[in-house]
Amino acid sequence: MEQSENTIKLYYNTEVEKLGMPEYGRNVLKMVEQVKAIPDRETRTKQAWAVVKVMESLNPQVHQQENYIQKLWDHLYMIAGYDLDVDSPYPAPKPEVVNSRPNPIPLNTTPVRARHYGRNIESILNLIAEQEDSEVKTAMIRSLAIYMRQQYLIWNKDTVADETIFADIERLSGGRVKVPAGIELSKISADANFSRPGIIGFNKNKFARNNFRGKNGKKK
Repeated sequence: MEQSENTIKLYYNTEVEKLGMPEYGRNVLKMVEQVKAIPDRETRTKQAWAVVKVMESLNPQVHQQENYIQKLWDHLYMIAGYDLDVDSPYPAPKPEVVNSRPNPIPLNTTPVRARHYGRNIESILNLIAEQEDSEVKTAMIRSLAIYMRQQYLIWNKDTVADETIFADIERLSGGRVKVPAGIELSKISADANFSRPGIIGFNKNKFARNNFRGKNGKKK
């Protein structure tokens, strides 16, 4: 704001240059510009350290980061537009590195053939298919079948025949994995609880007993 005898002029943030790092505010930007204008390099460096201390107090959450002092110096260079000639304790960051975008993560767009088993099952089957026939391979098939049965019971119905799981193994592997004859799965315990994610261990009757009480705090 500028003030004279007759007029008062207000400046709004929309009328000034946009801050590259708004978390430090415009006053820090002015400090950095003053540091850049100091002709003596040694004095510039001392004042740059002072600005870093101010930035640390304005951004205390930076302490949660590893090597936070270097982070602050990086921020100082970024505020200065990477044009700061001082004796920094750390190498100056390069704008092409800071402003570069991360490589996109490739997405697997292949449809899942059996959603209740998940995509990883197909990957495991591919690994098993590469194994030579042995007792170890048979044990891998049996362990996978037990897991697939558990997933099946979570999303489908109360019971499932072992033969159904064995058929799914051979179908999903494209016939590359053959379930050995005579293989048996462990019996399902009567206490087993196959609940869908998000409701594991949820007892609806117990919830009702604990939450519906009378005005005196006693159960109805």
